[in-house]
Amino acid sequence: MLSPLDPIALQRLLDQVAADAPSHFGEGKVADYIPALAEVPPDGFGIAICDVQGNVYSAGDGGKAFSIQSISKVINLVIAMQRLEEDDIWTRVGREPSGQAFNSIVQLEVEKGVPRNPFINAGAVLITDILVSRIMSIHWVLREQARRLAGNPDINFDARVARSEMDHKARNASLAYLMKAYGNLQGNVDEVLDLYFHGCALAMSCVDVARAFAFLANRGVSPLDGSVVLAPHKNRQLNALLLTCGLYDAAGDFAWRVGLPGKSGVGGGIVAIVPGQMSICVWSPRLDTYGNSVAGLRALETLVNGLGVAPLG
Repeated sequence: MLSPLDPIALQRLLDQVAADAPSHFGEGKVADYIPALAEVPPDGFGIAICDVQGNVYSAGDGGKAFSIQSISKVINLVIAMQRLEEDDIWTRVGREPSGQAFNSIVQLEVEKGVPRNPFINAGAVLITDILVSRIMSIHWVLREQARRLAGNPDINFDARVARSEMDHKARNASLAYLMKAYGNLQGNVDEVLDLYFHGCALAMSCVDVARAFAFLANRGVSPLDGSVVLAPHKNRQLNALLLTCGLYDAAGDFAWRVGLPGKSGVGGGIVAIVPGQMSICVWSPRLDTYGNSVAGLRALETLVNGLGVAPLG
């Protein structure tokens, strides 16, 4: 078993994973339903690790910023879990895997406007509605949360991506209006979607994301500054949601192949957590039919096998 605390061996493994990634560049396609993402060069790869001591290792395009898209749903949920009572959140959104596409409207109709979990689009829009209605200057709060967690004051929204998503909002707007029709979404739909799309448009690198989510590997404590991001029991709950719901209707397959809590985004990023050891972020724009990075998934499989980590036994 390779010790994840051996920096030379760990860097060698990351370099090898990055060198192998181009063999998967012909598989999948970029998220072309968002015009700004359709223009991203499809064949790139980055990887980064942040361990629970705050040490960072990266390879490939690990320092290149990309649109984190649905990875931002975790940041939004963390803000809600930090500031609100549990009943304010979990009476309005569930905690179960969806088994449906991330933007499915069918399940939302059947379940009368209550999203199955906070990581499908409907659930994330619902969490965003809660934030908009409860927190002043929420755009600033969201951006500063990302900056603080990652230790990077230069993180910002990609205004072009946010605008592109707002211009093509029909599907997400339909989810929002359906929840509003059932009385579960309370705010102005366009205001809610504006924040939702700005979160998706956060531009962060693999290094940024790995650092930002390292608290999830460290019982809720940021290894960068020692601050408590979440209480240990909430941190455990969030990791459980990431394991069961983080990769949409491919969450079961991801648990089978990788065996880690994780969250993907259609910008090509995936963040994964090794509890007690490290956070990992991979990025490659080509997606499979579930909306998950093809090269990223293969890289995580290789990395987990090389590290010998097996949190599930």
